[in-house]
Amino acid sequence: MAGVNNDKALSYRTYLTALVFFLMAIAIVVKLTNIQWVEGPYYRKLAKERSVKTFVIPANKGNIYSADGSLLATSIPNYTIRFDAMAPKLEDFEANVPDLAQALSKRLGKPASHYQDMLRKARANKNRYLFIADDLTYTQYMDFKAMPLFNKGAYKGGMIVEQHTVREHPIGKVAERTIGYERVLDDGTVKRIGIEGAFSKYLRGEDGKILKQKIAKGQWKPIRDENEKEPRDGYDVISTIDVFIQDIAHHALLKQLEEYGAEHGCVVVMETKTGYVRAISNLGRDEKTGNYYETINYAVAESHEPGSTFKLVDMIALLEDKKVDTSRVYNTNGGVITYRGKKVRDSHEGGYGSISLARGFEVSSNTVLVQAVYENYKNNPKQFVDRIDRMGLNKPLELPFKGEGKPYIPQPGEKGWSAIALPWMAFGYGVSVTPLQTLTLYNAIANNGEMVKPLFVSEIKEWNNTIKKYNKEVLNRRICSPETIQKLKAIMENVVKRGTGSKLYSKDFSMAGKTGTAQANYGKNGGNEKHYISSFVGFFPADKPKYSCIVVVHKPNTSNNNYYGADVAGPVFKRIAQKIFTDAPAMNKVHNVDAKIARQEQQYNAYYQKLQKANNTMPNLKGMPGMDAIALLENMGMKVKVKGIGKVKSQSLRPGEILRKNTPITLELS
Repeated sequence: MAGVNNDKALSYRTYLTALVFFLMAIAIVVKLTNIQWVEGPYYRKLAKERSVKTFVIPANKGNIYSADGSLLATSIPNYTIRFDAMAPKLEDFEANVPDLAQALSKRLGKPASHYQDMLRKARANKNRYLFIADDLTYTQYMDFKAMPLFNKGAYKGGMIVEQHTVREHPIGKVAERTIGYERVLDDGTVKRIGIEGAFSKYLRGEDGKILKQKIAKGQWKPIRDENEKEPRDGYDVISTIDVFIQDIAHHALLKQLEEYGAEHGCVVVMETKTGYVRAISNLGRDEKTGNYYETINYAVAESHEPGSTFKLVDMIALLEDKKVDTSRVYNTNGGVITYRGKKVRDSHEGGYGSISLARGFEVSSNTVLVQAVYENYKNNPKQFVDRIDRMGLNKPLELPFKGEGKPYIPQPGEKGWSAIALPWMAFGYGVSVTPLQTLTLYNAIANNGEMVKPLFVSEIKEWNNTIKKYNKEVLNRRICSPETIQKLKAIMENVVKRGTGSKLYSKDFSMAGKTGTAQANYGKNGGNEKHYISSFVGFFPADKPKYSCIVVVHKPNTSNNNYYGADVAGPVFKRIAQKIFTDAPAMNKVHNVDAKIARQEQQYNAYYQKLQKANNTMPNLKGMPGMDAIALLENMGMKVKVKGIGKVKSQSLRPGEILRKNTPITLELS
């Protein structure tokens, strides 16, 4: 019985084992079927991805050029060197490390012992990614590649090379903020600044694609000769910046900011007819070092109360609306007038007596301009504000750059309007505009009433082919009548000749413009945070304007009381105009070249007669021009010595004495 039971138990175990193997076989078949038919596409895709991969072929980014062809921004290769300490064989490592350390010391500056210890420590720690150097040019990279051990290549020498493309500005920090950049931030967002950012879609180009297959030692080789997608290099951007004018503007502004210890400032030079911005500089002071850098594009982004430069708006409105003429006389009332308990003061203590509206603008009298505006628009302030709006000062210029400052013009009946809004607007308070907006308005006067949009780029190019051209863009065909234009041009020229800008006057070249001195933060902390904004805006030459220019300086040092626009901002304007006039080539046609001049003919005849009479006797040279006397005696074969300059006062030999060849003669000139 026991034997039968054992046989049955054995049979059960055999059947169970067979069943388990059968079930396992079924599971394997099911799994293989699942892998083959259900999960097959996934694994085939995974295998392909691990052995075949699409690589990006970066497109070359386009360059930014100045109007005169100078390179403002370009892409260059940049290299980082690292070291795989485990890649070289031990004998190669030991044989070359001392020489490699010596080469690194010569290139990077630290002692050779420092680099030898660093390399040996990396080997001991099995460091396969040791940092050696970064920010290298191609030439520097080639120097590293030729060093001992590194010259054996990546697998035998352990040299790891990482190539990046960096954007360089060949002219340095000049106009850096306007040239701009495109930068990927840590959170993946892209920050775009200036021309580089605004025109990135043209500069960036399109990356290409190439399919590669993985081979031994982690290397990849192209599967076929042709790329999946060919890269398209970025287009070049031709800016309107003129490097010559830019350099003048930058250094003129920098000098003035340093002299007055100002917080920041900006200057813009614009071509009158086209609106092309030929120079723009924005400099802010670093509180730690005291040095000035391009940090914020103040000319574009900073909207602030303009002060007296806004008085041009008053003049346009008053003349266009036929309210008064420039000859209308106003009493400055001792330099103080009061509206609703608030005083409006002239900067000149005691005022200017009774003066015309034109003279009020020339000397920047607040009391004159405020009276003129308030008396004529107090019953209908909307008429005045509508005139401003029609000029376009109530809306941005819609420049291509991000962060353009928003202007503010209070509107009657809306929030922000008050009983003193109108008189305060008349001398540039309670309103807000950017420097570039103010310049655009003044440029319109210089351009005979046509207001053009400031342009920073003139052309997009692919080699010699023009992809897109940016021509003059008219914002307002005529902001005022030709009669008003002529009057305003004359008055602004007088500002420089005999008004607040008289310190800037030069008989050698003509300028026209307006000074401005505004108080900012006058209502904060009981007036303790008050500071000044000094400005000058205008155009040159005054008769046929070619350029307009604005200079704005914030928080100049007030210790010497020289914080006015003519003192702080004006010299920058004058320096720019002066340098452009002085250094720009000019051609003058000389007329009547062959015409005879009576005095010259008389002097020549006198000289010729003396020469004929001289023969071998000493002539009387007293009163004769020194150069003529020397020529006369040398033509007679004499040796002449001269003392002094001018005409002959005395001669060493008396008239009539017999002369022999090479006789020395001394002439005293006075």
